[in-house]
Amino acid sequence: MTSFAPFDPAAPAQEDGTLSGQDALTGLADAAAARAWLDAARGGAGIQAMLIGLNRFQAVNLAFGHGGGDRVLAEVARRIAHFAAEELGPAQAGDPAPLVARVSGGEFLIACGSPRSRERWQVLAQALGRSIARPLALGGDAVRLLPRIALLRGQAHEDGGALLDRLDQALAQLLRSGARRLAWADGSHRAGRRSAARLEADLIGALHRDEIAVLYQPQFRVADGALAGAEALARWEHPGLGRIGAETLFAVAERADQMAPLSQAIATTALAGASAWPAPLRLSLNVTAEDFALPDFAQGLLARADAAGFAPERLTIEITEQTLIADFEGCAAALRTLAAQGVAVALDDFGTGFSNFRTLKALPLDTLKLDQSLVRDVARDHRDRAILAAMVAMARALSLTVVAEGVENAEQLEVLAQEGVTLFQGFLRAGPLDSAAMARMAAGAR
Repeated sequence: MTSFAPFDPAAPAQEDGTLSGQDALTGLADAAAARAWLDAARGGAGIQAMLIGLNRFQAVNLAFGHGGGDRVLAEVARRIAHFAAEELGPAQAGDPAPLVARVSGGEFLIACGSPRSRERWQVLAQALGRSIARPLALGGDAVRLLPRIALLRGQAHEDGGALLDRLDQALAQLLRSGARRLAWADGSHRAGRRSAARLEADLIGALHRDEIAVLYQPQFRVADGALAGAEALARWEHPGLGRIGAETLFAVAERADQMAPLSQAIATTALAGASAWPAPLRLSLNVTAEDFALPDFAQGLLARADAAGFAPERLTIEITEQTLIADFEGCAAALRTLAAQGVAVALDDFGTGFSNFRTLKALPLDTLKLDQSLVRDVARDHRDRAILAAMVAMARALSLTVVAEGVENAEQLEVLAQEGVTLFQGFLRAGPLDSAAMARMAAGAR
């Protein structure tokens, strides 16, 4: 997980218990910290930023109260932070760490100092919009917000105030226009529909040529550090845009109507790579709502596992509650079919504020994956540790395995061990590995 600027763990706490420069609701940087980051980062030159506004967010407050609105903001913040970590990655040498901030009620800012092409920055913004627009479960209803995003590239000697002013003006125009969802703050639209269509065509070609790669995020036992398996992550090395992460990749696939072929390609490649791992190492695959929409999804996945020679008893599929919203009963039926053949089911992103206990009761779950936001401060915030302990106790009562994501330091791991978490993944032990590196790690686990 990328560490986002600009937080100092030794910074004095404010009256509400948050750190100076930290937004109390979301844990992201606040407006003052964002302004300071922009002022300090190269004087504007080389900076790329996007300002995200939640269209009609006030309607959520009116419908669900400010408590419901706060839950939505917290979940949107989590999605933005996760996206930035996944797609921006660590800063290049000499550049500041990427910034993720909440700058006002329903507005968020992403900025980085590592230059990317205008086309790639726009593709990233489109993918982020897709991530934010996924349905949110709130009060038994599915809430969907369609964000507007203003983009810019900083100019030499442009201070933080000038950068934010340009972004504010562009976002205000977008919010007034209604139909458009993305615009450059300089008024340019060079990476427009033709670029998007070209990228979709490139993806179809890449799928045809089996060019979508799979990386593996290792998972380890908390008790003794032994390798337990890995989660499969998709990557695309685009010849012109460079590495494209999973969120952007799926956004392109959705526009190109290639979601199901992409998921099938990832599963086939991941299973083939994992087939050489020694038992009992497990493989985890992420599943989308589009997968569940296929009438033969469960049978198709089992057939792919059989073709790869990978035992279904060593396979885990990861779902989120957002995946289930469209057709809960249909998804549950497919999961029961897979569970009957030994496939384990993990509920991903658990604890992000939208976990419905109906899900825990109605689905054949084996595992809860705790979101990295629950792990980040467990070693220094007694409230976060208490929440972790409560979730682990609930999982233990339901005979569920608990996996913690985003573990970055030994202090976090020590707390996880004391509270009884079963597995962990994160940069403390290993980031995503290619197939060859994962095979070597798996061979050493014999």
